[in-house]
Amino acid sequence: MKTIASTLFAGLMAMASTFAAEPGKPAPAFTAKSVKAEDVSLSSLKGRTVVLEWVNFDCPFVKKHYSSGNLPKLQESYTAKGVVWITVNSSAPGKQGHLEPAKLAERATKEGSKATHIIADADGTIGKAYGAKVTPHVFVIQPDGTLAYNGAIDSKASTKPEDIDSADKLLAQAIDAVLDGKPVANAKNAPYGCGVKY
Repeated sequence: MKTIASTLFAGLMAMASTFAAEPGKPAPAFTAKSVKAEDVSLSSLKGRTVVLEWVNFDCPFVKKHYSSGNLPKLQESYTAKGVVWITVNSSAPGKQGHLEPAKLAERATKEGSKATHIIADADGTIGKAYGAKVTPHVFVIQPDGTLAYNGAIDSKASTKPEDIDSADKLLAQAIDAVLDGKPVANAKNAPYGCGVKY
């Protein structure tokens, strides 16, 4: 009986995470330490546009966007406009992509990351709250704390850097819309990448 109850609970939690981060609804709250030991909480960022980006530097889809410079350029461009960019690694210990905070900070620097904060979410708390499925999976949160976007970085689900230029820039379009105070078109779509290694 206990096994059935725990299985049912796990199933309900999985369903809850699927619906936790829906555009138009409040973004799930979180508090965490960054790899620089800074306190990062969504509540303290109210009034700012926030981007959450799930990362696993060993994933070929993530490598595409970092080796090409695409993600660092997006991070640099939007943080210069006042956007808070938070990169989250939810790989569990022993799983691909997992790094202790100090090593994650080193790897992010090596990959050219320009994120505002980098968080090692080894227990998957933030990832599961948002229902982050793959790396990269991105979310945009409006200044009022409402989720504005849940989906892919762009429209071409490949590992080829040469596909970036011709792809629809879904994330950039979403951030631009939020910064301009406009509704986000295609606010929810299927992200592509490697499964998050919870």
